[in-house]
Amino acid sequence: MSTTHPPSLQGKAVLVTGAASGLGAALAQRLAASGADIVGVDLQAGRLDDSMARLRERDVQAHALVADIADPAAASRLVGNALDLLGRLDILVNNAGTDVTLPISEMAEADWMRVVGTNLTAPFLLSKHAADAMRREGGGHIVNIASTAAKRAWPNASAYHASKWGLLGLSHALHAELRPDNIRVTAVIAGGMRTPFLLDRFPELDASALQDPADVADAIHSVLLLPPTTVVAELTVLPLRETSWP
Repeated sequence: MSTTHPPSLQGKAVLVTGAASGLGAALAQRLAASGADIVGVDLQAGRLDDSMARLRERDVQAHALVADIADPAAASRLVGNALDLLGRLDILVNNAGTDVTLPISEMAEADWMRVVGTNLTAPFLLSKHAADAMRREGGGHIVNIASTAAKRAWPNASAYHASKWGLLGLSHALHAELRPDNIRVTAVIAGGMRTPFLLDRFPELDASALQDPADVADAIHSVLLLPPTTVVAELTVLPLRETSWP
């Protein structure tokens, strides 16, 4: 009588940006629970170290790389570091994001450049270098964390909307381009989550109407477990009660 084991990510090498808190930390935790080895990237050194230390309790590799991904030179270095640490790269999660909540009349050029650099340029560059590594291994998976802000717009978030709409477009373009290389690309449209990114800036929000980032991490994990002949190009994960989309 054979024993059927549940599918897992055992032995997979994963690079996650924004891994110190919120969805990035929840996703790193979920993928590590599935057996994956993790390289986490963030600017918050202390929180990142704590996040990676919790993963190592699961008897997987978990490495912390402190970096500002808005620096265009960081992408090549981070992918190279991940390859040095884990020997390969199977999954890239472009999760890190930032926002400057100001009307366009008050937004400085440096604010615009930082938001677009973090949310759009960094995923492009990381995907470029990660795809090179994945081709050598016969394939891989890139996950781009977009937002309902890539589907609709509200005031005082012009840079954020532009970067997330751009990230969604980039993700679909890479999906079309990288399929012949067995590299799957998934864009995740995530609705409001109970994360510091949202609640620290908008404390008036009803946290009970938002979704737990661990639930979004579960949904992404399920996509990563699909057979290699199948890809979900766009995944929308919304809290049942929050109404940012639709």
